[in-house]
Amino acid sequence: MKGILGTVAAFSIAAIATANAATTTTTTTITPDQESAITTYVTKHKVASVTAPSGFTVTTGAVLPETVEVQQLPADVGVNGYGYAVIGGKTVLVGNDRKIVRVIE
Repeated sequence: MKGILGTVAAFSIAAIATANAATTTTTTTITPDQESAITTYVTKHKVASVTAPSGFTVTTGAVLPETVEVQQLPADVGVNGYGYAVIGGKTVLVGNDRKIVRVIE
């Protein structure tokens, strides 16, 4: 009986560890200076705000629908590898996978 309980306990721990590893998320750190540079760039270039598509909520981790055009940030803004869009008056910073990594109010 002890052998069966030990096996079940070991299996349960392994399953929990596997589930936790599968849900690991990556965080993106944007410094206040970078956020300021993004805001200045977007404001200066007067990118039009679009209405959020029906059923879409602007939130970190959400993937932008293909209907929302992503603009590229130039290298001198200091945030390489990210694009942005302005949705409902909020600037969203997105990765190459179109996932929102930061919402700037």
